[in-house]
Amino acid sequence: MALFPPKPQVPQSAPVPVPTATPAGALSAEDINRAKKLGSQIRARFAQTLVGQENLRESLITTLVAGGHILIESVPGLAKTTAAQTLATSVSGTFKRVQCTPDLMPSDLVGTQVFDFSTQKFATQIGPIHANFVLLDEINRSNAKTQSAMLEAMAEGATTIGGQRIALPKPFMVIATQNPIEEEGTFNLPEAQMDRFMMKAVMTYPSAQEEQRMLAMLTRRGSDTFDPKAITSEVISIGDAEFLRSCARRVHVSDAIMQYAVDIAATSRGAGSHPVQGLSSLVRLGASPRASIALTRIGQANALLQGRDYVIPEDVKAFAHEVLRHRIILTFEALADGVDSDQVVDSIVQAVPVP
Repeated sequence: MALFPPKPQVPQSAPVPVPTATPAGALSAEDINRAKKLGSQIRARFAQTLVGQENLRESLITTLVAGGHILIESVPGLAKTTAAQTLATSVSGTFKRVQCTPDLMPSDLVGTQVFDFSTQKFATQIGPIHANFVLLDEINRSNAKTQSAMLEAMAEGATTIGGQRIALPKPFMVIATQNPIEEEGTFNLPEAQMDRFMMKAVMTYPSAQEEQRMLAMLTRRGSDTFDPKAITSEVISIGDAEFLRSCARRVHVSDAIMQYAVDIAATSRGAGSHPVQGLSSLVRLGASPRASIALTRIGQANALLQGRDYVIPEDVKAFAHEVLRHRIILTFEALADGVDSDQVVDSIVQAVPVP
């Protein structure tokens, strides 16, 4: 007699078919023309508030359409706040600016609960991060605990106050700035938080002609700060911004373009179809899969703003430096030799064949 009698056979049901993903609907010519017009209207607002800095303007607009966050690195006085405020007012969004300091606490950013003696209950007071556009000025001056609160908001689009989860408004975009030359009293952003930024833009000093045009604009305006109500160009609505984002997700991306984005990210990790010789001595940590996602999303947004419903390799290459420069961690030897991440990105883009 068997110690363990055989178990009765259970009739197996037929396998349940796995639903396949439904492709997004194709964009109509009307949608493409409307999206291109909306992009032109946003650029028209920048023309009345910002002189030069075309790369920053395009990076801000493209990141907005792609649905990401952006990190801006520059020395003080290059109109980072003006650019962020212009983007917010151009789409009729709410704008908050937070000056990060070492004593800034998460409750100062996210919000807190305050006891209301009239009702004998706790009332939730939301913080400045609950806005469509949040400028975190000198983000590397905030401590690690506050940076963690920022990470939750950027990653999940919501905050937690007293155990209550509060969704952030849509669209939600973080524009963070950091000063590359000041080290005292700063906290370097961890790699996990740097990876949450879709792009990192580096601003440079304007040319002499651009600086003269800036002085002429300030003289005509009569003020060093701009009044959004005094700008004559037309603003778009929050609904228009959401329309741009939804259209960008529907821009066609071919398999060859996807492979191109994956190949660029993999090459930064020492792999890829055409590995760069000697890259392992320069790069300690390559770009994560978020880089290939960002390259694809940025490519879709750039194609839409250019009036196309399909992505071409130039859309991916146009912002390769902004997408990769903060995701590539260099070795000590590379830093000692004066090699920067932009030079590494140049070698990667040159090595990967264009489809």
